[in-house]
Amino acid sequence: MAGDSETHLGDRGENTQVVRQPFLIGVSGGTASGKSSVCEKIMELLGQNKIDHHQRQVAILSQDSFYKVLTPEQKAKALKGQFNFDHPDAFDSELIMQTLRQILQGEAVQIPVYDFVTHSRKDEFVMVYPADVVLFEGILMFYSQEIRDLFQMKLFVDTDPDTRLSRRVLRDISERGRDLEQVLSQYITFVKPAFEEFCLPTKKYADVIIPRGADNLVAINLIVQHIQDILNGGPSKRHNGCTNGHSTPRQRRTSESSSRPH
Repeated sequence: MAGDSETHLGDRGENTQVVRQPFLIGVSGGTASGKSSVCEKIMELLGQNKIDHHQRQVAILSQDSFYKVLTPEQKAKALKGQFNFDHPDAFDSELIMQTLRQILQGEAVQIPVYDFVTHSRKDEFVMVYPADVVLFEGILMFYSQEIRDLFQMKLFVDTDPDTRLSRRVLRDISERGRDLEQVLSQYITFVKPAFEEFCLPTKKYADVIIPRGADNLVAINLIVQHIQDILNGGPSKRHNGCTNGHSTPRQRRTSESSSRPH
């Protein structure tokens, strides 16, 4: 077996530490479709939400953390509900790609913290440490082919438009300080057209479509079983994470812990 080890290390040049690539899962769907709830339900069923960050094997990231820094003119529009946050150009795709590449290399990453009340990035970051499975959710996770191709599994949360609108109204008023007129105006002007133009067409790229979001426990349990196979080194293990058919355990530093952004 020693010869095998030497061969594997040789394949990686001078690296003395073998790190398995994490299994990336993209989760897309319209605004307030339940993407975050699906991810949280997956974490809960895996028992990962109560595990100490040092031992956590699954991490969740949100595309909402990667909104671009707005110019003063754009921020003025945003405060009036006149900026399109559902357009692909609103997101920092370059930073998303850089973050995903770091994750695939087994590195800890700094995730920006976005303030939805002031429409700006805070001067703080959330550290996310290496995990075996990473769930990355957002309305346009499948829009860019470059980003889309990095996911080994793609989920699309498909929820009734009226349900999504009612959830968004309640969320934006209670959590983001918006008034009803502004929320409805923004939805009609930007959110609905952007969903139909940019988000809905990407549904075809999904490996699994989840109707009704987190309420669809049958679909979520099937996904959880697949993830458990990955965590346990079962037959669903991504071949890039294996060496000659055998999984290579991640080397963790004792000072590292897993976390998820708010």
